[in-house]
Amino acid sequence: MPEISRFYGIVVHIFYSDHAPPHFHAKYAGGEVLVSIRDLTVLEGRLPPRALGMVMEWAALHQPELLEAWNRAQRQESPGKIPPLS
Repeated sequence: MPEISRFYGIVVHIFYSDHAPPHFHAKYAGGEVLVSIRDLTVLEGRLPPRALGMVMEWAALHQPELLEAWNRAQRQESPGKIPPLS
């Protein structure tokens, strides 16, 4: 489960060979969400509203990089790192 970013206690992962649709996992304070990369909707899970807002803001800023990271992970390559929300 490669970590691609970390900010404000939120950890973002993309799994190798994960199921479609393209998505990432964000964890914070015991909660976790799966977020669709293409339309930035929550597919599953929950986070506190403020943490979820930061995840969505970060994802909107890095949507193309997220899709590239997803594609690399699907090829069993390192998804790389994406800058944190600052």
